[in-house]
Amino acid sequence: MKRMGIVIGVFALGLAGLTACGDDGDSAGGGTSSSSAPAAAGAKLATADVGSFGKVIVDGNGRTVYVWDKDVSGKSNCEGDCLAKWPVVAAGDGTPQLDGIDASLVSTVTRSDGSKQLAVGGLPIYLFASDTKAGDAKGQAVGGVWWVVGADGKKITTQPSSNGNSGY
Repeated sequence: MKRMGIVIGVFALGLAGLTACGDDGDSAGGGTSSSSAPAAAGAKLATADVGSFGKVIVDGNGRTVYVWDKDVSGKSNCEGDCLAKWPVVAAGDGTPQLDGIDASLVSTVTRSDGSKQLAVGGLPIYLFASDTKAGDAKGQAVGGVWWVVGADGKKITTQPSSNGNSGY
């Protein structure tokens, strides 16, 4: 009987801990971009100086984001093997947190699997798997179809000084 009491007590404490993490009291929304918003509320995009490209859009970890010439506004065409090299910037739940980016440029697209992907200027955005740290832009001009995105939401087509990558 004593063991059952301990199990119930541990369960109750665990449930209380989970409940405390659930609602931040701001579930009415309102679209504020407070820095105190929980990270899980939505994806984060910011701007950073990357290489010779100037200010570009980066994800919440400082990784450079890219657009692909084979996408069309509002639709991603990167599937299968493409996604292994070019993971999507997932929209997450809630409104994206933006730092230095005009909110009117950012939207979401619904992928063929039903998941939501962030888009800038209507074009879906991606990361490059070979970019291993903040500030990398190894995906620039890969295959002549992948481009970093400037803070203004436009693709930057400047060729990198040296890039051994090819293909998609």
